[in-house]
Amino acid sequence: MKRSALLKYLRGQGCVLLREGGRHSWWHNSTLNKRSAIPRHSEIPDVLAKEICKDLGVEPMK
Repeated sequence: MKRSALLKYLRGQGCVLLREGGRHSWWHNSTLNKRSAIPRHSEIPDVLAKEICKDLGVEPMK
């Protein structure tokens, strides 16, 4: 999955960029007060994308 598609989906679900780390971007879901790290690779494996969505408390992408 493309990183840009995942980030667009997360923004649509109410998640926001919290901060940029050394090798990851930290995203935050303020509604559920959950956060997750997203690597800065152009391609993110589907299994990892599903785990990121689970960490942030949003439905996984179809």
